[in-house]
Amino acid sequence: MSKAKILVVDDEPFNLDIVGEYLDEMGFDLVMVDSGEAAWEVLSQPDSHFDLVLLDRMMPGMDGISVLRKIKGDERLRSTPVIMQTAATSPEQVREGLAAGAYYYLTKPFEGEALQTIIRSALDDMRVRRELTASLAEQAQAFRCIKEGEFRIRTLEEARVLASFIALLGPQPDTLAMGLSELLVNGVEHGNLGIEFAEKSRLRETDCWEEEITRRLALPENRDKVVRLRVRCDESRWVFEIRDDGEGFDWRQFLDFDPERAFAPNGRGIALSRQLAFASLTYLPPGNQVVVTVPKVQDLA
Repeated sequence: MSKAKILVVDDEPFNLDIVGEYLDEMGFDLVMVDSGEAAWEVLSQPDSHFDLVLLDRMMPGMDGISVLRKIKGDERLRSTPVIMQTAATSPEQVREGLAAGAYYYLTKPFEGEALQTIIRSALDDMRVRRELTASLAEQAQAFRCIKEGEFRIRTLEEARVLASFIALLGPQPDTLAMGLSELLVNGVEHGNLGIEFAEKSRLRETDCWEEEITRRLALPENRDKVVRLRVRCDESRWVFEIRDDGEGFDWRQFLDFDPERAFAPNGRGIALSRQLAFASLTYLPPGNQVVVTVPKVQDLA
């Protein structure tokens, strides 16, 4: 497996040295620059490729928000995950960063373990999304004749495979795959297996999240639990109903990006899906069923 390539942007040489020390043991290919202008010069090269950008917010000249907006405004770069490292942690400042596309935050000063955890989380998320996107083309022809159906999954891998398959119905399959995957995975983790937000954060920090998922799936009380996805269409849209076998949860606090959760390694999936993937997203009480819609692609009719 090739090493992940990370661009680190900070105007303070000391901070670049600290990040380098923290990440040295993880074996990444690091590129260090000391300004927003230098970062954009590197990123805008046609043959440049980075798996992740660790970006300082407060810099003279082109600041981190300006660099982030350029990244998200570029078709070639917009899918690159950006971790915003900042001491500006007021709710208004966090919302500005989230609106610009910084779905991962790291508050200064930070410990090495926190940096490693958030980088693993961002790279894991990006790996899953790339795998989903890559599998879409392979499944396209087989999906043309499906108009309505119900599917059942138990595991995270089944959730991601099903999401990539069903996403072929939408006008933007890669984005829809990400959104459906988030909701199906949520049904497995939080719905059927009862892993709460704080507990998942701890599991991600210790890098044993997937091991715990596997352990809980094998428990007798969870062996028969499934997440159901029902698909149906009308004249202008596709409707997706996702229901798990859990007791439900208070979904309202997860519908929007919450500055209080911005610095955690998880907890953004529902808000991100609602913002990017769906025309509408509605949870039904007690919270174990969600209904989302996307416009119908006319040439699939």
